[in-house]
Amino acid sequence: MESFARQCRLEPVRDPDVIVIGSGPNGLVAANALASRGFRVLVLEANTKRPGGALGTEELTRPGFLHDVGAAFFPFGATSPAFRELGLEQAGVEWCHGKFESCHPALDGSYACIARDAELAAANFGTERDGAAWQKLAAFHARTESDLLATLLGPFPSLAPALRLGAKNLAKVAWYFARSAGSLSRKLFRSDAARRVLPSLGLHVDVGPDDWFSAGLGYMLGMTATTGGYAVPRRGAQSITNALVTQLEGYGGRLRLGAEVTRVVVRAGRASAVVLAGGEEVRARLGVLADTAAPTLYLKLLDSAHVPSWLLGKMRSFKQGFGTFKVDFALSNPVPWAVEAARESAVVHACESLSDLARFTRDVRAGVLPENPYLVIGQQSLVDPTRAPSGQHTLYCYSRVPSFPEGGWAEQREVFADRVTARIEGLAPGFTKQVLARHVSAPPDFEAVNANLIGGDLGGGTNAWHQQLLFRPVFPYFRYRTPVKGLYLCSSYTHPGAGVHGMCGYNAALIAARDLG
Repeated sequence: MESFARQCRLEPVRDPDVIVIGSGPNGLVAANALASRGFRVLVLEANTKRPGGALGTEELTRPGFLHDVGAAFFPFGATSPAFRELGLEQAGVEWCHGKFESCHPALDGSYACIARDAELAAANFGTERDGAAWQKLAAFHARTESDLLATLLGPFPSLAPALRLGAKNLAKVAWYFARSAGSLSRKLFRSDAARRVLPSLGLHVDVGPDDWFSAGLGYMLGMTATTGGYAVPRRGAQSITNALVTQLEGYGGRLRLGAEVTRVVVRAGRASAVVLAGGEEVRARLGVLADTAAPTLYLKLLDSAHVPSWLLGKMRSFKQGFGTFKVDFALSNPVPWAVEAARESAVVHACESLSDLARFTRDVRAGVLPENPYLVIGQQSLVDPTRAPSGQHTLYCYSRVPSFPEGGWAEQREVFADRVTARIEGLAPGFTKQVLARHVSAPPDFEAVNANLIGGDLGGGTNAWHQQLLFRPVFPYFRYRTPVKGLYLCSSYTHPGAGVHGMCGYNAALIAARDLG
């Protein structure tokens, strides 16, 4: 893939109104939202090769094989209020879909699938009774999705859309959300195949099947798959980043690569500039938005004199989410899944049962690398042939792991990669014969290339209930403002958290725009 550094214009905005630190999806969405409202915006990105943070695509295995480095499937691509306003499709993003959005096979041959086609989903979701229950759940979500997304994704609390949902629908959503994912699945479904679907989606972050309120995340990832689907952007996730940069330049904003911010300058109680790694000071006339980890902003970028002591203490004990272990494969042929439906699915989730998911979660929390890891497996090249040379394929696969496992990563990196490969082989006999090359990324590798991914955490801190809503990242700074005037946090460490929806950046930008005039 051509280096983005050769494509984008790097000249800075003179005396920008606003500086955005970081060009991840939230940073770029925030920059676009401000630039489209007349602010002169400069985005500073530490990476010297490309913008996007974890929203990018690189040739990790062999030339011609394009692998998404972080986010890979986008259920909010067509439904996020931020993306709808920005019009990603008009900026060149093309979405691709599989016949099935997600397949959940097991070694015993049982499976359940999610599809945007209601009848297709019902016919492939465990038993006939389970299929009917899933269809009913999806129909309810389709009727309420617009107001539900506005309620959940907007600045907390978003009262107007909650009122539009109505008391009856709110009560039903609360009934779904205020329980564990395992409890909800046992209530709704009868077969093991159907029961493992929603809880497995919660482990896209660090929410186990028995955790309080874990049903909400499983519900949202499952139901948005029935509407927006697990969309795959043509030519890779980098195409989303490229579109956002192109839009920003169209509004008069600029991106500067190789510009690592090491300090936010506060004068007269207000964020007025940033200092780069080389010592250069870049001034901001009105304010600064940080698409950074919350602990990084408060403990490293700000002088402690500008941060209350209690907040420093909170950040020192801030709870990160699980680490990420990712293996990318270059394949000579598609994966030979034993379950036929998996061969037509954009994503495959490897787990056997609720008890299997619970065991996996316990192992990770105990600092142990699981023997039989839960996997999220992406088959982008099945629906987007630009990802690999003709007739060949890529495979994207990650698991959740302890960031600092017993024994460390030096000795266990390839051992765990072999476990990942073996689990796929169990579900797809003959898989290993198709492997041309593989690329392994352990938690230290993620953090080394992106300082926001502390311990390989892709979720912006834990998604447990006690670090959500008004506690994300910390009360009372849950609406993007910080103790410093003119300084805002706009990363996934703020509400609504993980996922490529851009709403953390969008919400922060709207609040900053009102404050800064």
